[in-house]
Amino acid sequence: MIHLIRVDPRLHTPMYFLLSQLSLMDLIDVSAIVPKMAFNFLSGQKSITFLGCGAQAFFFMTMAGSEGLLLASMAYDRFVAICYPLHYPIRMSKTMCLKMIIGSWALGSINSLAHTIYAFHIPYCHSRSINHFFCDVPAMLPLACMDTSVYEDIVFVSTFVFLLFPFLGITTSYGRVLFAVFHMHSKEGRKKAFTTCSTHLTVVTFYYAPFAYLYLQPRSLRSPTEDKSLAVFYTMLTPMLNPIIYSLRNKEVLGAMTRVFGTFSLIKT
Repeated sequence: MIHLIRVDPRLHTPMYFLLSQLSLMDLIDVSAIVPKMAFNFLSGQKSITFLGCGAQAFFFMTMAGSEGLLLASMAYDRFVAICYPLHYPIRMSKTMCLKMIIGSWALGSINSLAHTIYAFHIPYCHSRSINHFFCDVPAMLPLACMDTSVYEDIVFVSTFVFLLFPFLGITTSYGRVLFAVFHMHSKEGRKKAFTTCSTHLTVVTFYYAPFAYLYLQPRSLRSPTEDKSLAVFYTMLTPMLNPIIYSLRNKEVLGAMTRVFGTFSLIKT
């Protein structure tokens, strides 16, 4: 997706520029977790260095926070494109698009850095066996030999903020979009708007549902097995499905794939 958007001039629009950043975030998220997990699984090892654990936690939290903010930016892009098409070049200029991207990366990185530094300065005097397949901060806290209840409340509030505000922005944008779509006279325009919005809403659902269920419920109601099962979803399946959803349900992307990669002909024998 990143290569396709980069080389095809017809995809050089704010929407696809934001999509390329989403693809990059998914790529970094998967690269930070899956190779080490696969190596440990195939080799039979179950260890990770302190530095490697810190890097995993930092990149995972950065991508999780940044992606939520970026999805809200993409919802705003669709809102402006459908509700204010004549104002789109002004409201979604290259400068505005760049500010959205930098803001998403910056806020996600700052939040992640603060949590990573604090979590890795906590004394861990119990077992060093993390009941997870990657270094997730909530899975590390039970190993601490100090009371972490206050920090757990901070993690909850931080997760709530990074989920709530983007989600409110997304629901507000799409509420206005749906209202505008229902009042469209063109069936073709209505169909195109629904296709674009349903694609984005599918990605939003895959992103928010597991995070909201997992991180916004009390720790007493969570189980390590459930945490790991849901983690497989948002660390591997969702990043894998995002490019597929955006490509298979988007005629512009399919057309770009044909122009860039060409077509194949089947010869019957």
